[in-house]
Amino acid sequence: MYHTTDLTDLFARLAAVMAQERDALCRLDGEIGDGDHGIAMEQGMAAAHQAVAALSDPSFQDQFNAAAKGFLNAVGASSGPLYATGFMHAAKAIGPRRQMPLAEVGQIIAAMAQGIAHRGKAEVGQKTMLDVWAPAAALAQAAPAKMRTAAQAGAAATADMVATLGRAARLGPRSLGHRDPGAVSAALIITELCDQIEALSQQETRP
Repeated sequence: MYHTTDLTDLFARLAAVMAQERDALCRLDGEIGDGDHGIAMEQGMAAAHQAVAALSDPSFQDQFNAAAKGFLNAVGASSGPLYATGFMHAAKAIGPRRQMPLAEVGQIIAAMAQGIAHRGKAEVGQKTMLDVWAPAAALAQAAPAKMRTAAQAGAAATADMVATLGRAARLGPRSLGHRDPGAVSAALIITELCDQIEALSQQETRP
């Protein structure tokens, strides 16, 4: 089973990984954007984690709504509204439960992908984070390893795309050859969740 304590742990891990990868994400963003994506993701996930950790006996719905508010308050860049909407969609999809079967945790990815697509008005192939969220969401009922592989492949594939949406679109063909930083950070998020599901699954199968 997946519990609210596991989701709290996940947000702690996401805050840590974004702090660790901040400079690398900023370098990626410096190639085709403003160079601050790593800072935005570090601040956003730190705020989301703090908001979730402060809750007392929350439901999944409470946690995702708190994460949405925390992230949005911390990040004014485009990723703020996108992730806030993604978290709110997850809150609605998962609902006021406090635990759920591990096989259903992929619903988080599917719901977040839906929210991000709705808010960003993006389509797959435009060199955005949706190029990671969408393929992973399509495998939301599959094994975590398949979702993780799809996410990482999606991030890598953005290097072969010309940006047609967002700040990188102003570069046109010059955006070719560079991975989208939003896609890379999205793959980090999905990887952390998939790793967690696998670890919890192994614990459940131990005698």
